[in-house]
Amino acid sequence: MSLISRTLTLACAAAMLPLGAAAADAAWPTKPVRLVVAFPAGAPGDIISRLIQPGLQKALGQPVVVDNKPGAGGNIGMQEVLRANDSHTVLVGPDTMLTINPFLYKKMGFKPMEDFVPVTQLAGFSQELVCHPSVGVKTLPELLAAAKKTPMSYASGGPGVPGHMAMELLLATTGATMQHVAYRGPSPAMQDVLGGAVPCGFLASPVVGPLIKDGKLVPIVVSGSRRLASQPSVPTAAEAGARGYEAGFAEMMTMPRSTPPAVVERLQSEVAKAMASPDVRERLATLDLELLANTPQEAAQRLRTESQRWAKVAERINLQLD
Repeated sequence: MSLISRTLTLACAAAMLPLGAAAADAAWPTKPVRLVVAFPAGAPGDIISRLIQPGLQKALGQPVVVDNKPGAGGNIGMQEVLRANDSHTVLVGPDTMLTINPFLYKKMGFKPMEDFVPVTQLAGFSQELVCHPSVGVKTLPELLAAAKKTPMSYASGGPGVPGHMAMELLLATTGATMQHVAYRGPSPAMQDVLGGAVPCGFLASPVVGPLIKDGKLVPIVVSGSRRLASQPSVPTAAEAGARGYEAGFAEMMTMPRSTPPAVVERLQSEVAKAMASPDVRERLATLDLELLANTPQEAAQRLRTESQRWAKVAERINLQLD
């Protein structure tokens, strides 16, 4: 065989391989898609998953199942997705699973930022510091003053989750002290704050917003850089006196690093379309969830930035959970 013929033969063979792979990826999904939500029902990621499930199911032509696997700040859900590793099992949860957990859990057995690839950041959200009315405080200075006089505790959805980190950053910023009471998700934490078992809580604004509206909880501050559209009178922590403070978070979708890029791109595209539905957008707005639905590349960049920021926070407050 001449050199030219051999070159042409090799080129044709090389060209056929990607086509075959592309055809296989184009057939995805070939079975039901499972959204493993790493937090309990009622958490922002769970709410979003159930909102987009009908549209996503219709677009993909396969059943889409929402499966809650809460625990250990999202670690149990991550382990479940890595164990399946089948390109049909998707992780849903806050970005803290990837950006914060590696600094808090040294014995995880896997590396979130290396073992997962982002599909998209679904929506941004803030945490909100709230107290039971019986505490008798309405502002951050009043709460901090009360905490200095009498030992106080606060609830969060679990060790290392957004509410925990947001509060620890706030305490570090203000020099105050409060005892952390961890729960298995924001909903049970909210129930105990609502019942007065724990005086205050730092919880996702979509979870506590309706209770604030009903006057059952008193809002103190929000963790993000701007006020919530549904609660314009509630200041940010920075506005309330915690100078330089900001703690915003995002619910996201990720998949194992071995997932074919074409599958990741297809899922992101269909998720973005589902979230663009007027009904979904309206519901997100009522919950103060900021629609993102960004690309895998944009999500990866934001994750890197947040990881660097929270690494410094974890080191500063000397927080480690194992």
